[in-house]
Amino acid sequence: MIIRFSVENWMSFRDRATFSMIASRERQHGARVSKLDKYQTRVLPIAAIYGGNASGKTNFFRALSFAKTLVVKGSRLDSLIPVETFRLDDKGTTQPSRFAFELLVGETIYDFSFAVTRKAVLEERLVAITSTSEKVLYDRRDGEPNFAPSLAKDPLLKFAFRGTRDNQLFLTNSVSQKVDNFRPVYDWFKNTLDLVAPDARFELFDQFLNEGHPLYTVMNEVLPRLDTGIAHLGSEEIPFENIPLPEPLKIELQEEVKEGMTIRLVAERMNNRFTITRKDGELIAKKLVAFHPKSDGTEAKFEMRQESDGTQRIIDLLPAFLDLSEQKSRKVYVIDEVDRSLHSLLLHQLIEAYLYNCSAETRTQLLLTTHNVMLMDQQLLRRDEMWVTERDASGATNLFSFSEYKDIRYDKDIRKSYLQGRMGGTPRILGGILTGLSSVEERCEDRNVGAMPPCSPKDTSEEMPDAVEKT
Repeated sequence: MIIRFSVENWMSFRDRATFSMIASRERQHGARVSKLDKYQTRVLPIAAIYGGNASGKTNFFRALSFAKTLVVKGSRLDSLIPVETFRLDDKGTTQPSRFAFELLVGETIYDFSFAVTRKAVLEERLVAITSTSEKVLYDRRDGEPNFAPSLAKDPLLKFAFRGTRDNQLFLTNSVSQKVDNFRPVYDWFKNTLDLVAPDARFELFDQFLNEGHPLYTVMNEVLPRLDTGIAHLGSEEIPFENIPLPEPLKIELQEEVKEGMTIRLVAERMNNRFTITRKDGELIAKKLVAFHPKSDGTEAKFEMRQESDGTQRIIDLLPAFLDLSEQKSRKVYVIDEVDRSLHSLLLHQLIEAYLYNCSAETRTQLLLTTHNVMLMDQQLLRRDEMWVTERDASGATNLFSFSEYKDIRYDKDIRKSYLQGRMGGTPRILGGILTGLSSVEERCEDRNVGAMPPCSPKDTSEEMPDAVEKT
């Protein structure tokens, strides 16, 4: 679980911004809040981040995505780290970007932080926190690891650190060198943290193809209830050579897919999803398809590209919501623009269903960015579960929770205050759009004088072909 996350000098986040999932003293919906008795702490299962366009919501998502990629995949030899600093003043370009995580991994809380420039990792620190003390496992500064006394004599750790490049995290390199001391934190970024972008196709669609998968039946029971018109999803086996892929990629797959191996593949242009398995030496391809009921009791098969954007978005997100509802799950999903192509009531019901299954023992979390004010409902979300991003006059993003407003009662209509701009996070439109459009028309009329070239195609209709004029 994410306890806290801080970011500084990253894209629109100039100053240090801290996002906290620690529950406030609010009592509303208290039964679903996770309790960490060992630490005498309560952690929230959900957070919704609002804000106007270009306010920093997606930059928050990208900060998490950057950190995960740097930890899990690392950086290549002699390559630059893809850092995006704050660019609206000179200070940001000369200072490092800083990231700090406080995470519950298993039953232990870790504090993991690092500071990076495009050329190097300047600082990196990992601390294990117990209920009574904090143990600094390593503190990388000035080219030295500064291990905890209990680890300082381990020759394998020293060897792994000597092999860590300047542009690489020690956490990443230690795992690649088979050092297991810090693997739980690495595995959290790799296996627990899942980020879903607005245009991403969810990776686990193969669960819809495998009738033996535990969630196969559940997913096909839920999907018809979501007003998609789909009776169930299934698979269609097709020849591997018929998959619409570039020939070089097909040759590469022929070489890389070994016996018994299965890979997932999304053909973006055709908007189709495939699984490819090698069995008895042959590559077998299966395509995800949807079946719709016909009036005569039979079913019609539809390609994924024939489904609406909203239906495809549901298919992409449904495995995530079902995964979150699993009792033993510890997944943390972060979904950017969760409301893209989804009806407000449908999204409300998906979130409501997830929260209904949350309890003091829950260890899953759902973080989402959204414009959907239908979710800004205290019957659904607590005040400390609603956050806002807002740009100030200098272009820097500020991040704050509604729980910081002391005068918001539990029965207050937050939506009304938010839309009136009294709580920040709404677009600042100067002068009005219609007024601006009117002034553009007036300027065009002023320009159409004398030898000045006309500003609007309507003034040159006599010179245009008839077909263009009609269009």
